Amino acid sequence: MDDIAEQWVEVDILKDRDYTLIIDKSGSMSTPDQRGGRTRWQEAQESTLAVARKCEQVDPDGITVYVFSGKFKRYDDVTSSKVEQIFLENDPVGTTNLAAVLHDATENYFKRKAAGQAKPEGETILVVTDGEPDDRKAVMETIVNATRKMDRDEELAISFIQVGSDPQAAKFLQALDDQLQSVGAKFDICDTITISDMEDLSIAEVLLRAISD
Repeated sequence: MDDIAEQWVEVDILKDRDYTLIIDKSGSMSTPDQRGGRTRWQEAQESTLAVARKCEQVDPDGITVYVFSGKFKRYDDVTSSKVEQIFLENDPVGTTNLAAVLHDATENYFKRKAAGQAKPEGETILVVTDGEPDDRKAVMETIVNATRKMDRDEELAISFIQVGSDPQAAKFLQALDDQLQSVGAKFDICDTITISDMEDLSIAEVLLRAISD
């Protein structure tokens, strides 16, 4: 396949998918260890804005955004103009209950799919987080259960984007990337990338990597 044909395939994949962003707002996200003394929360806001802008090019309805710590909140039809307001309404505080928000996001997709409201190519879920989840086993079980409802490998992709350099978080996210099928997942749907890795990639490349990895 030549480069032009590959670009068209990539555009089609992006165009016919839905996108959900899950943003960690646990207390450690206020750590100022990013570029120029910025906090992880500020870095997450910039990444959210970039993803929203990219997705707007192919889906003017916007994306779904969750923010979570001990509890979560969902925002539907988020365009780039709404991102700042979401971050103004939320501050980093609390724990990292990733399993609950992942369950809601995956169930939301399957409900829309059953109702004929999901995009034909499926959904990509991007999770921006900096630490280990409160319950590692529950996160794995949530993802494994989601894969068992899938009809094909590419329809649901979950990409974990790690902010910060917590080694335990990195180890856990890498396990999600590499070991899910060994614990019963029907498909390998997880991918892990760090914010520093993203600096060398366009947002479109990150989305495509999440779909195809």
